[in-house]
Amino acid sequence: MKNLFIITLILFTSCNTEVKKENIKVVENSRVAYLPFYDDESFTPKWITPNTEEEKTFHKIPDFSLTNQLGETVSQNTFENKIYVTDFFFTSCPGICPKMTGNMALIQEAFKDDNEVLLLSHSVMPTTDSVSVLNTYAKTYGVIENKWHLVTGDKKDIYTLGREQYFVENDLGEPKNINDFLHTENFLLIDKNKHIRGIYNGLNRASVAQLITDIKALKTE
Repeated sequence: MKNLFIITLILFTSCNTEVKKENIKVVENSRVAYLPFYDDESFTPKWITPNTEEEKTFHKIPDFSLTNQLGETVSQNTFENKIYVTDFFFTSCPGICPKMTGNMALIQEAFKDDNEVLLLSHSVMPTTDSVSVLNTYAKTYGVIENKWHLVTGDKKDIYTLGREQYFVENDLGEPKNINDFLHTENFLLIDKNKHIRGIYNGLNRASVAQLITDIKALKTE
């Protein structure tokens, strides 16, 4: 009976080890094997295995055409085969935006030599945040050209992207229109296939630190 128990224990341990090696991709310093996916304003995580048919048909950020602080067109082509972090701000914001921009600068610093990672900040006041205004703001905050894009454009396009594609305003049951100001502290992590893979509080240093960790994890997929 004792021998039978030992043999059973060995078999169980052996099978467990094999499953771990074959079926789980362990990402160093990450909370989970794979980051979750998101597809609605509730930000309920969807646990999908990357590079599967389900992943290919999952919600993606559609193409867009905006203009950055250098007067250059920014579209999904700009982020082809790139991971990017995105947020929504405006240059004259006296409250949360300077702190958000400062925290976005921490992400820029962490990946300043990594061509796979870019940053994208949308102005929610595009009529006043012209290219020249964005350029001045970029210089003030040490924005690296072609690394961090501050963009302006058509207000309707930006608000539609924010609310209907990035889901940045989590006001469930409260529909909003173009006349309702878009203001949020959320940072979003977007993978190389244009999927939303994380939402973070852009005012919270711990949340931003987790975002940096998650970018590193995403790079291993």
